[in-house]
Amino acid sequence: MTTLQSVPALGTHPASGSLPSRAETRDQLSRATYDLLVIGGGILGISTAWHAAQSGLRVALVDAGDFAGATSSASSKLLHGGLRYLQTGAVKLVAENHFERRAVSREVAPHLANPLTFYLPVYKGGPHGAAKLGAGVFAYSALSAFGDGVGHVISPAKAQRDVPELRTDDLKAVAVYRDDQMNDARMALMTVRAAVDAGAVVLNHAAVTGLRFTRGRVTGAELKDSTDGTEFGVDARLVLNATGPWVDHLRKMEDPNAAPSIRLSKGAHLVLKRTRPWRAALATPIDKYRITFALPWEDMLLLGTTDEEYEGDPADVAVTEADTAQILDEAAFSIKDQQLSRDLITYSFAGLRVLPGGPGDTSKAKRETVVTEGRGGMLSVAGGKWTTFRHIGRTVMNKLAALPGHPLAEDMEPMNRLPRKLPLPGIANPNAVAHRLLIDGPAPGPRMAPDTARHLATHYGSLAFDIARLANENPALAERVHPDAPEIWAQVAYARDHEWAETADDVLRRRTTLTIRGLATDDVRDGVEKLLADRD
Repeated sequence: MTTLQSVPALGTHPASGSLPSRAETRDQLSRATYDLLVIGGGILGISTAWHAAQSGLRVALVDAGDFAGATSSASSKLLHGGLRYLQTGAVKLVAENHFERRAVSREVAPHLANPLTFYLPVYKGGPHGAAKLGAGVFAYSALSAFGDGVGHVISPAKAQRDVPELRTDDLKAVAVYRDDQMNDARMALMTVRAAVDAGAVVLNHAAVTGLRFTRGRVTGAELKDSTDGTEFGVDARLVLNATGPWVDHLRKMEDPNAAPSIRLSKGAHLVLKRTRPWRAALATPIDKYRITFALPWEDMLLLGTTDEEYEGDPADVAVTEADTAQILDEAAFSIKDQQLSRDLITYSFAGLRVLPGGPGDTSKAKRETVVTEGRGGMLSVAGGKWTTFRHIGRTVMNKLAALPGHPLAEDMEPMNRLPRKLPLPGIANPNAVAHRLLIDGPAPGPRMAPDTARHLATHYGSLAFDIARLANENPALAERVHPDAPEIWAQVAYARDHEWAETADDVLRRRTTLTIRGLATDDVRDGVEKLLADRD
């Protein structure tokens, strides 16, 4: 293991092609007038900035924290059609979700998405029978044009071979279907990179302190850089409020009398060490509408999620003891006790779903995207699902094109003229990338470890070769950050120079998996902070 004392020697000066400094970016943002200023660096804002830049608009994107720093890195990590939506009759929605899921996992980001088999256990006395679930997964796969096989039913014994911790008491049958999963933070960062490649200017850790107005219209924002306190501003012809759970907070900056437009639902998750390998995920029906997931993810087990209305400050959302107890109790319907020991928990996180305002149970609410225009002309976008992030970007752009007076339409290429499935940076076959990393190591030094090669391939795609070059040039950067994780120090240097990492949490929680594995020790954190500080 790299010792804390040796970390300063790891510092490498930013490579050519690295990001401009924050001061340079602030200056660039301050001097220009942008066609579109996107406030909010969650996946909705990122996707809109990406599509807007593709269309030829001059785009700026800012966020008060890190990109994907809140709900967009606190999801269930799924690209899915939404099996439970069939229960509410939302057949068209499921079909649309499947189209987007397949586009992302097959053509846009196959290097960042992984196919995953799901088992739905049918227990005696459960909310659904085997025949109903069998018909449901068949219909689900049909809405995916059977692109992932045909949903069917298998025996409990066969399912237990893939999920060794499956509880078989009173288990009658197991329905099978397929979806995809991802590392949501990595997917978001690659989309930021795509937006920048298309011409957008981006800055994280830059909080909006006020809006700029011209004759009653919102024409920009005042900002404060939280890294050093610098205050600056951005002018824009149009401002998009994509702040997720904070969307009404910004709307009140535009109009103090603005009525609430959304409600929030908290979803909590637990990450556990696995006692044995899993080759499939569990999706266990809890009641008529809710499903609890047990997902093999990043060599761990991800459990969740909860669904309860949340009325507090979005910044205070956290996993409570009640959340932990609920998740473990619901997981116990289908998972053996030894896998659910609290000693196995490495991390927990909670995010907030943004739902349209209105009454009713949040678990039954539709995951709609709502785009509204405020009194000062600021657009606000809220809601939606991770799976349809590209569709949401296109939806917002079509709204921009149709604004009264068409202020931006003449300057932007229509969405129907742009590539429908433009890939994200690093697109490559991850198996081929991992193979190359294993055989192309430095001649005099040790080969890259297989788990590190696989990790780099499935989190960076072909960009993994840039990280491998850093490790080859400086052997200290080839060492593991922690002996129990696949990450190497070159990823920290790369995050600093090419992925807008400013804080240790930016690196440990979102650009690597060290926090979710429970390995962000004080020594690791200190080492990351020292490497981040070595920018000059």
